[in-house]
Order: sequence, then C-alpha cells, then structure tokens
Amino acid sequence: MESRSFQVRSVRPPEMVATRSATICRTTRRCISRRARKVTSRALETCRLAGYGDRVELDPDLREWDYGVYEGRTSAEIRETIPDWSVWTHPIEGGESLAEVAARADRVITGIRTVDGDVALFAHGHVLRILAARWLEMPPVMGMSLALATATLSVLGWERETPVIEAWNEACHLGRGD
Repeated sequence: MESRSFQVRSVRPPEMVATRSATICRTTRRCISRRARKVTSRALETCRLAGYGDRVELDPDLREWDYGVYEGRTSAEIRETIPDWSVWTHPIEGGESLAEVAARADRVITGIRTVDGDVALFAHGHVLRILAARWLEMPPVMGMSLALATATLSVLGWERETPVIEAWNEACHLGRGD
C-alpha cells in the first residue's frame, strides 16, 4: 500500500472557509499545515518528503487497515476463492471490520475538529477514503466511491456548517499538469 496525503480544514463552522490550500497548491506547489499526523513508515516518509517531518504527531488511529488473512493478497487472488469479494463489503477474517476502521476515523475527526487551523494527514488510501466518508457524515462504505491515487492531495473543509470535499485526488504538486 502506498501512502496518501490529505489536508483537513479544521476551522469549526459556521466560519466561512475559502479553498486557500488548493490555491496555494496550484500556485506554489506546496501546501501549508500546522500539524501532521501519521503512523506507518511509508506515511512518515511521505510526511517528511512533504516538509512536515519536524511537526509530525503519531496517531495510532491513522494506521493502515488490518486486512487479517487477506494481508498481502490482491483482490483478484482472493476472488479466486471468494467471488465478488471486496474489502468494502465482505468480512475481514482475522482483521478489522469496516466499522472498526470507521470508529478510528471518527476519533481522528473528533480531534481535528478541536484544532483551529489546518491539519495535514498522511495515511494509506483505504483509511483516508473512510475518513473522508465519515467527514461527510456518510456511512464508511461510501469510501469505496472515493478513489485516491498515490501521492495526491485532497482537502476536506466546510461550507458554512456543512462538511464538504474542497478538493479530491489532486496531483497539482507533482507537476504533471493534472
């Protein structure tokens, strides 16, 4: 699994929030944050490469999803014995359920919403997809519809008192012109 970067706007509603981070990303190719959270070594390396290594705070709730007996196997391999298997819809034998990962994401969100300012999160794709669904107050399974590419930037924020996605899966900082 590759790590993804994520920025969450933690300004509490009903304050209006502009899309400052996405604009900064487009114009200066870097994004600014007060705090960075992560757990695994790949996410830590991504955090350091992004320039936040000196501000990292470890948060065990952002650790990679425990895939149990499916760890290290591709969906195609698993579907040879369990047709139509999906991490989003099937039990994870010996690992964490979707609900358990969502509970971790909810704890991260609760903490973020107490911070006045931006928070940068670095974690694995599935965890960030679940976190985004929960940020939007949707069921965690909605994360299956929020694909993330490696090393992209996403911004969660507010429109008045409504949690929103301000930017999703952007690669502007990579200089690819996406």
